[in-house]
Amino acid sequence: MLLLHRAVVLRLQQACRLKSIPSRIYIQACSTNDSFRPQYPSLTFSGDNSSTRGWKVMGTLLGLGAVLAYQDHRCRAAQESTRIYTKEEVSSHTSPETGIWVTLGSEVFDVTEFVDLHPGGPSKLMLAAGGPLEPFWALYAVHNQSHVRELLAQYKIGELNPEDKVAPTVETSDPYADDPVRHPALKVNSQRPFNAEPPPELLTENYITPNPIFFTRNHLPVPNLDPDTYRLHIEGAPGGQSLSLSLDDLHNFPKYEITVTLQCAGNRRSEMTQVKEVKGLEWRTGAISTARWAGARLCDVLAQAGHQLCETEAHVCFEGLDSDPTGTAYGASIPLARAMDPEAEVLLAYEMNGQPLPRDHGFPVRVVVPGVVGARHVKWLGRVSVQPEESYSHWQRRDYKGFSPSVDWDTVDFDSAPSIQELPVQSAITEPRDGETVESGEVTIKGYAWSGGGRAVIRVDVSLDGGLTWQVAKLDGEEQRPRKAWAWRLWQLQAPVPAGQKELNIVCKAVDDGYNVQPDTVAPIWNLRGVLSNAWHRVHVFVAP
Repeated sequence: MLLLHRAVVLRLQQACRLKSIPSRIYIQACSTNDSFRPQYPSLTFSGDNSSTRGWKVMGTLLGLGAVLAYQDHRCRAAQESTRIYTKEEVSSHTSPETGIWVTLGSEVFDVTEFVDLHPGGPSKLMLAAGGPLEPFWALYAVHNQSHVRELLAQYKIGELNPEDKVAPTVETSDPYADDPVRHPALKVNSQRPFNAEPPPELLTENYITPNPIFFTRNHLPVPNLDPDTYRLHIEGAPGGQSLSLSLDDLHNFPKYEITVTLQCAGNRRSEMTQVKEVKGLEWRTGAISTARWAGARLCDVLAQAGHQLCETEAHVCFEGLDSDPTGTAYGASIPLARAMDPEAEVLLAYEMNGQPLPRDHGFPVRVVVPGVVGARHVKWLGRVSVQPEESYSHWQRRDYKGFSPSVDWDTVDFDSAPSIQELPVQSAITEPRDGETVESGEVTIKGYAWSGGGRAVIRVDVSLDGGLTWQVAKLDGEEQRPRKAWAWRLWQLQAPVPAGQKELNIVCKAVDDGYNVQPDTVAPIWNLRGVLSNAWHRVHVFVAP
């Protein structure tokens, strides 16, 4: 159908061009050989039928002219396709005004005319504007078919400069020089350390977030660890035995798989910034993702080291193998009671969506703590110990805590507030985007909802008029187990657009099984670090006339 549509569009365009052909027809084949140049017959006629015959010849010439003009167009296109472009030139073509260019392999394509015809919608194709298609085709394998390539070939305008294929050299002293390559769809909030989120329209495209676009939260350079020499050190309990576990040793423990949503404490921080300045990365709605994790249960590993529940308070402290130039590693902790509870399903994970952990997500081993803030899911795990107090890490004691809106950096006392563990109920709209224009008649609204501590989302309410009236959205995704609702619910609502409306103020709010509900505004929950941002999510859109 797409090829047919394209063919019809081309024919219509050619027909329109023919209308503007002047009466004096100049025909020239693209070959330089004179034997291929057309001969021009005389238009002098005799006899009673001279007028009719003349028009027949003229019609023949017009047809021949159209054919040769089309051949000339193809020849010129073939010649132009050999033009060489740099990556910098391609990257400057990202809008209808400049033209929308993409690359595939070494080829360059101008897809400006095709953007509105893209079956997945213009916004999906625009994610690749000015860059390569391969990362997106890897996510959506349906593109990698012959008929799609044939369609794309019609838009080819040239080739990439071969010199652009040479990777730039990086100073070896740069601690981030060995960081992994990232997917270009990710919206980068900081490069060093790397922190990025998927665009909203991709975030809820799948219930399970593909590994390449899973949000990335790094605090330090990404270590490059050898799985063969990797060891995880588990400090033993008094009278117990400390463990030094290889990756193979972890695989010998019973393997468990669970679907878990991870959310950064700063998700949606950008909305708090609009109320008053905060310190932290400007996360939008994408600092949250869901994966199928597999590994050994932490409780099984701790038990082998001689640990058990005790009457006094205790904490399991985690230390990563990522570190700053001074050797300070990332660290965090969770209560021992959660770590030792088989029902809490805390994992020492070595697989993510059926594959070894990607480097950005903790290869070879990370902690996964279902229902708990992402800051406690320590990556590149190197050491585990049980201590009478929580981790002394900066990120446990001096960060990821919530405070009253009245507290500022002059009056804050981090020791006065507990570390964030379970997160509050959350939801956000991923489609349509803020500022977008939607069609009149009916609008489709999509988003996600999740609550910490294993609390299930039981309802998502959506309003088109800023919260005056509400409709209940349909919940999608896996059924959630009681007290083990570790993963989000995707939701959607198809609603009629009120007649005569030129704008819509779309709002969503979620309710969990404890009947916790999101607050309606940001100001009362504002805090100096911009964490725990879970007010009603609002999107303002325009309605096409």
